[in-house]
Amino acid sequence: MAREIAQFSVADYIVFGLTLLISASIGFFHACTGGKQRTTKEFLMANRQMHVLPVACSLLASFMSAITLLGTPAEIYNYGTQYWMIGVSYFLVVPSANYIFLPIFFRLKVTSAYEYLELRFSKVVRLAGAVTFMVQMILYMAIVLYAPSLALNAVTGLSVWVSVFSVGLVCIIYTSLGGMKAVMWTDTFQICMMFAGLLAVLIQGSISVGGFGRAWEIATEGERVEFFNFDPNPGVRHTFWSLTLGGWMTWLAIYGVNQAMVQRSLTVPHLRQAQLAMWINVPGLFALLSLTSMAGILIYAHYKDCDPLTNGDIIASDQLLPLFVMELLAFIPGLPGLFVACLFSGALSTVSSGLNSLAAVTLQDIIRSWIVKDLSEARATLASKIISFSFGLLMIALTFVAAQLGGILQAALALFGMIGGPLLGLFTLGVLFPCANWIGAIVGLFSGLIMAFWVGIGAQIIKPIIPRAPISIAGCPVDNSTNITTTLMSAIANVTTESSILEERPPIAAMYTLSYMWYSGFAVMVVVFVGLVVSAITGFTKPDEVDSKLICPLFDSLFCCLPASWRRKFRCGVKYDEDTIIPCCVHTDIFDTVEDSSLKPVPSVSKDFDTINGSVSAPPPSYTESTDIDRASETSSAKVTYETYM
Repeated sequence: MAREIAQFSVADYIVFGLTLLISASIGFFHACTGGKQRTTKEFLMANRQMHVLPVACSLLASFMSAITLLGTPAEIYNYGTQYWMIGVSYFLVVPSANYIFLPIFFRLKVTSAYEYLELRFSKVVRLAGAVTFMVQMILYMAIVLYAPSLALNAVTGLSVWVSVFSVGLVCIIYTSLGGMKAVMWTDTFQICMMFAGLLAVLIQGSISVGGFGRAWEIATEGERVEFFNFDPNPGVRHTFWSLTLGGWMTWLAIYGVNQAMVQRSLTVPHLRQAQLAMWINVPGLFALLSLTSMAGILIYAHYKDCDPLTNGDIIASDQLLPLFVMELLAFIPGLPGLFVACLFSGALSTVSSGLNSLAAVTLQDIIRSWIVKDLSEARATLASKIISFSFGLLMIALTFVAAQLGGILQAALALFGMIGGPLLGLFTLGVLFPCANWIGAIVGLFSGLIMAFWVGIGAQIIKPIIPRAPISIAGCPVDNSTNITTTLMSAIANVTTESSILEERPPIAAMYTLSYMWYSGFAVMVVVFVGLVVSAITGFTKPDEVDSKLICPLFDSLFCCLPASWRRKFRCGVKYDEDTIIPCCVHTDIFDTVEDSSLKPVPSVSKDFDTINGSVSAPPPSYTESTDIDRASETSSAKVTYETYM
């Protein structure tokens, strides 16, 4: 017999409504103050004058959304604490992004990360990368918007689609009006709401089960506690290796090369500030992961004798946390509203970030690059706002797809593996392999996408059998013995069906058992391998002809303690100016001497950075964010100059 679930009170609706109102107000405020979002530099890049704190909060909120808040507790409840080990990957992701990719983007002062691909390879590669990102982000935003709407449906009975439309429109309006400043300041408010909601759940949940220590004991008895599964089999869904190394690749595709993250990182004046904002994310990411994982432990302790999914209380595991909240917090008016506000804050932050980044990519990589190259600033700004609004409407229309993807946490991470992985491979090919050419890059990208989608879609068609940890319905309230018998027979039938499916699976199904955590790493390897092979067949680019500002001196950046002679050998023939290499262990910032980087003109510097020695060679015209580069695909080795702050 299903439980009776408490409904929202007036106080809950007030708290939830205030959250939406405050978010919308921040957007209106920034639309009416400052430069009033009249330029693309302000609308898309916040004039590159943001402070570290809101940037750090925005980076944290952008991809730690309602998917994390709902999916992680469900993961811990169903499969145990092994997923918690993905936190180790955060300590690998941030230094990789900070010292391999971010310095290159920062020196170029790009608006779109995909502008790099034209400088390094060709205009065609830039377009392919931009379109791939757009597909990824639209689908991801649909999942993010659907997740809290599902939660709201579980606790209030409000239609999922009514909440999708109402919340989606609020987000579209404040993002389209307030631009990047509104997005980042609302992210700061919303990340505070996320922590507040989670802490309220943890405190009351711990009280209800007799303390978190008692909940941990119950979880241990229920076979939910496991951290160090060192099984090297890539077909095992979660192991220490898949979560740390596979998670590293998955999250590096987000923090290293995803437009939403790169764009936010470039809104501060100096490189060191951007790197600091990234480092602040390490404890922030781990704190959110830990809080949501602890919530999963508490949920299991509460429902150990009556699984809500089997009992028919909910229709999906992603509704576990909302059910738990309504049972424990409904007696305090306003707290369920705080929780739902917490969920929607996570969704709003991600969707607003996605809309703004999609506007930037569409404007810079498609309109200005291919359609209207001399678009005026006023028209470009208006176009950005229209694009943002249009993508928001498309996201709402695609939300119904998210309803068919199963568990939202796995769906989201699998999506980033299948699409983000090939993009990471493309940038890795450009940044770390100077011999790669544009033909290898484009063939490698499409090869990675094909292979990743083959495995990912195959896993959706021939789903691998993933056993849940033990559950019980012994403590469920029932009307009579018939209900008990029916429930038990249903469970036995499910086990029998799974066994028969396992016996009938075709041989190719073994390939689809690859853990979704390895999708990104698998795609990166395919892109790099195919890209290098094709580059070898069509003719390697000569490393000494590639502009050194487009290549990361990996060993100089990350292993500065090695002897200089060793580090020079690992530069693969690229000619670097020693004074332009900044290792991670040297605490300097080449941009720190600039008082106002958004307003002062800067000199164009030649490839060899001769201005360091007091002279300037005659460079070609400098590249700025408001102009385009007319380059044929075969000129990837040509000299490129940049605006650099000296």
